[in-house]
Amino acid sequence: MVATRLFFASLLAIVSAKPFENFVVHEQRDAVPSGFKVKAPASRETMLNLRLALTESNSAGLIKALYDVSTPSSKNYGQHLAKEDVEEFVAPKQESVEAVTAWLKENNISAKTLSPAGDWLGFSVSVEDASKLFDADFSVYTHEGSGKDIVRTLSYSIPASLKEHIDFVHPMTTFSAVNGIKPKVSASAPKIASNITEDISSACANRVTPTCLRSLYGIPKKAASESSNKLAVSGFIEQYANKADLKTFLGKYRTDMSSSTTFTLKKLDGGSNPQSGSEAGVEANLDIQYTVGVATGVPTIFISVGDDYQDGDLEGFLDIVNYLLDEDTPPQVLTTSYGENESDMSRSLANKLCNAYAQLGARGTSILFASGDGGVSGSQSSSCSKFVPTFPSGCPYLTSVGATTGISPETAADFSSGGFSNYFDIPDYQSDVHAAYLKKLGSTNSGKYNATGRGFPDVAAQGVSVEVVVDGSTEPVDGTSCASPIFASVISLLNDQLIAAGKSPLGFLNPWLYENSDALNDITSGDNPGCNTNGFPAKAGWDPVTGLGTPDFDKLKTAAGL
Repeated sequence: MVATRLFFASLLAIVSAKPFENFVVHEQRDAVPSGFKVKAPASRETMLNLRLALTESNSAGLIKALYDVSTPSSKNYGQHLAKEDVEEFVAPKQESVEAVTAWLKENNISAKTLSPAGDWLGFSVSVEDASKLFDADFSVYTHEGSGKDIVRTLSYSIPASLKEHIDFVHPMTTFSAVNGIKPKVSASAPKIASNITEDISSACANRVTPTCLRSLYGIPKKAASESSNKLAVSGFIEQYANKADLKTFLGKYRTDMSSSTTFTLKKLDGGSNPQSGSEAGVEANLDIQYTVGVATGVPTIFISVGDDYQDGDLEGFLDIVNYLLDEDTPPQVLTTSYGENESDMSRSLANKLCNAYAQLGARGTSILFASGDGGVSGSQSSSCSKFVPTFPSGCPYLTSVGATTGISPETAADFSSGGFSNYFDIPDYQSDVHAAYLKKLGSTNSGKYNATGRGFPDVAAQGVSVEVVVDGSTEPVDGTSCASPIFASVISLLNDQLIAAGKSPLGFLNPWLYENSDALNDITSGDNPGCNTNGFPAKAGWDPVTGLGTPDFDKLKTAAGL
């Protein structure tokens, strides 16, 4: 009799700890990702900050609307969506909200809404409770490069009744962290051909500067006139933009501008922007100096993202998009020089972030990302047997920017990351040039990349020996980090003229760019080695090293209908 009571008491304890549910595996990894190793089981008392993504009500409708307002041949081209229109596509169905909220409440969890459309929920639970809630085993994993410990699981489950309501839970199976592309100090001056014009030769004789870029790409010197046209620069991982360095930069390279020209600061997630010279960041200074100093007169915003993240281990990547989506008039251009390897992020999370970029694009924002500096081996050079695509560059709803070197002819910078996504398929706007490149490539690198994946980068700009002022000293740097703000500045100046003419800004660029590829300088030489190969060769037309090529302002202006 005593034994029977004990049995029922034990059964009652089990049922109380975890109500009987038909659980189904929702996400899983087959193995620990490269670069991480398991350290120990996670302590039951460790608290986890989890983010739950509810299924969007009409994500297909959002993408259709994005292309409708972004494709030049569409009758709705340029008629970008209002905030509430985008949110209507993304907001989860009420039944999803009620079902998930009830489940969490049953488990004594109160969640808060983290996004404007209500598709993200956040809550904190202990490892012990999370293990029961998601039928998961959590361990501590160490990143071998940094020594950083994280708590993750290789598999988790949810009740079958919630499968259609929950997109995924973050950061359960994601082993990632946002990283700067990290521009590196350059050791050489750009190569200059002997048959170019004297003005370009003298402007680019030693290093790449705003004057060199104006000569090379035809970027206008005249100041923009439209105050409503804004250019935003992302700042992450304690990279700070120094105003004194910007003043020195303008005084040296833009003597036609007031050296007091500066940027507006926006702070997010406890972000800051201290101004001591020792805290000046190479990345942040580069991004600001080559937006303020190239996009003459365009109001520039530096968004400093701190470490009080609402998006967990995404380190502000989602937060900055949600922040801009919550504004009635987001900036017309956003440039970001940070990223990571696609494989470090779960496919579900990558899709969710990609759709967030689609939302912002549908609102009329051109989103540009540096493609990375590891050639075909990822965001930073690393050992590999198969090519490593980067994220977010593989997302088809933004513009990825590679790097070039040399002056007339420009060639591909050998570090310029490019290739084909393993997560995202070929977008329609790229299908023809994608097929044409693979036909030229033939069997080279066969089996090392996904031939049906979205190709990147889309475009390129100078990325070697670019002059930057840091803590009062001038130094040349290399990286696709240079290329993204340069190309973003070109787009901002085009937007200024469009708005002045009573037209819409360009918004999501890719359908327009691929329809007007002849408005770019095609790069046909160089490659991006990695993974013990020569990588992909640059060829006539689009290629996964320099994309469609570098900007020609006058031709792009004509393509924009100006």
